[in-house]
Amino acid sequence: MTKTIAVSNEKGGVAKTTTALSLGAALAELGNRVLMVDLDAQANLTLALGLEPGEAEKTSSDVILDSLPLISARHKTEVENLDLIPSSSRIETSEQFLPVRTNYTTILQRAIRSTPNMPYEYVILDCPPALGAITRNALSAADLLIIPTQAEYFSAYALRNMMNMIRRTRETDNANLAYRILVTMLDRRNRTHRNIHDQLRSTFGAGVFSTVIELDTKLRESPIAGLPITHYKSGARGSTQYRVLAQELKEYAQETENKQAA
Repeated sequence: MTKTIAVSNEKGGVAKTTTALSLGAALAELGNRVLMVDLDAQANLTLALGLEPGEAEKTSSDVILDSLPLISARHKTEVENLDLIPSSSRIETSEQFLPVRTNYTTILQRAIRSTPNMPYEYVILDCPPALGAITRNALSAADLLIIPTQAEYFSAYALRNMMNMIRRTRETDNANLAYRILVTMLDRRNRTHRNIHDQLRSTFGAGVFSTVIELDTKLRESPIAGLPITHYKSGARGSTQYRVLAQELKEYAQETENKQAA
């Protein structure tokens, strides 16, 4: 059964794309087939997987704006088991044109669900750093929303708007949307980081992943090489932590399936 995961935060600079890419690669490394979908006009995920934005004939904007079948826009990457639907600047027009359409918030949900014999265990949606029409589509399509969050005041404060978006999505398009907060770029030597991390755990409880992603310069270098961290520097701390996150996610997915089957 395919699990669709959206990675989103209104706040920029929280390792959103890094998390989408690194988690996808770690899941692929475990033998899962993974489809990455770049929904951000900046196309950083596309770049990080070695594809130049604008070179691809078919992109995520064709899926959302022109009803192109999801699988028709996929591209192979150099990472085994990992495919990509790239993005381009055209997807920016979605924010203008989508809201005039009927049921526009569920276009991506329908595109995923209507894919016959979906050949992927995981579909990972890398959202733009905004809570507009594209992000609403991603949350409506997702089984799980991952919210990368720095252990800093402004990043934690931005969770208010994310929680409001989750509530609205549950009420209108996706009653079963779950979420998990992922603390990223953590500096354990920084007392403020430790305090805010503790506050997040106290406030959200099981809504916070046990895994944390600490500061690692290799995570910033890997996109330049056009490879995820797990392939760029396999032994780096970031590689290890995203592998642990992938395992935690798989365990969560299995628990969810067991509960639904009971």
